[in-house]
Amino acid sequence: MAQGYCVKCKARKEIADAVEETMKNGRKAIKGKCPTCGAVMFKILGGKVATATTPDNPAAPPTPAAS
Repeated sequence: MAQGYCVKCKARKEIADAVEETMKNGRKAIKGKCPTCGAVMFKILGGKVATATTPDNPAAPPTPAAS
């Protein structure tokens, strides 16, 4: 499981009831509770979610052509 920092306990602990979610800016994060005090713990993961380039998705940026 993922480890996070509990601000209330001021200690690094395993995140209980962890759920992976995507934030508004496209980054992934894990949200759960502290196993000791029950406070909400939140850990931001690295990288953004990649958008799929498909013909039916015109909003996707075009890929540069190799010369």
